[in-house]
Amino acid sequence: MQKHSSVLSNTVKKLSDEASYRQLFHPYRDEEALPSGDVLKEIVEYCRAILFPGYYGYARISKQTVGFHTGVNIETLHSLLTSQIYAGLCFSDKSCAECTAEIIEKKATSLSEAFVAALPDIRDLLTTDVQSTFDNDPAAQNPGEVIFCYPGIRAVTNHRIAHQLLKLGVPFLPRMIAEMAHSETGIDIHPGATIGHHFSIDHGTGTVIGETSVIGNHVRIFQGVSLAGEKLPPDKEGNIPRGTARHPIVEDEVTIYSNSTLLGRIRIGKGATICGNVWINHDVPPGTTISQLNMQHRTYL
Repeated sequence: MQKHSSVLSNTVKKLSDEASYRQLFHPYRDEEALPSGDVLKEIVEYCRAILFPGYYGYARISKQTVGFHTGVNIETLHSLLTSQIYAGLCFSDKSCAECTAEIIEKKATSLSEAFVAALPDIRDLLTTDVQSTFDNDPAAQNPGEVIFCYPGIRAVTNHRIAHQLLKLGVPFLPRMIAEMAHSETGIDIHPGATIGHHFSIDHGTGTVIGETSVIGNHVRIFQGVSLAGEKLPPDKEGNIPRGTARHPIVEDEVTIYSNSTLLGRIRIGKGATICGNVWINHDVPPGTTISQLNMQHRTYL
């Protein structure tokens, strides 16, 4: 028993040494809390219920009751989102020790309202994504199947939500929402990626879209596609450059087939087709088809 107590005491002493936890420690102020993954899941589900009425949520909705249910869901969403933005603001800004809880809450409320105001635009984009997915997949029986079953739409919905929050300057929450979709679908879209309308992901498992990727309209990609960032040299202080554009630009009406990797700040021209299992680190002219064969011989130039 004495030896057992000694082991526990020594372990506590080591783990309480500031040198061991300095980079892993988050000091709290009395009024703050960490963002909650569980609450964020609720927030995303409320967004789904609002954006796709009748497909998500617990109420049976008709045209006569959609306004009532949307109003209830909006009120709940706003309340939950405000609390999580508040937590994210507290967690992200340690330099504002003099900021009162009232100031932070006022900012959180304003950001939450701005997000709610953007929901009609998010729905407009998702309408085009659903239609594009349905039009491009002969296996889909109807748009409802796409909304309710397809992992691509699930991941893109999370992305549209996360991207809007990121544009508003909300910290932490966008990445958490993106990683929820990643865990659920195997599709990894950084919330910073800019994606146009009529976007579809077929199957999608293993798809990666990096932070500074720019995707145009009517773009279709398949499983295993990676829009990857090039490795940039460190700055004079030896730090990795952050926020630098280092992912591909994909113009309108491009199709990228499975397991292709596009690397760096390259441009894929309008209407190009990227066949499966190719590695591209250079610009592709508009209307070009890239395959393993013509990559070897550069016959597309």
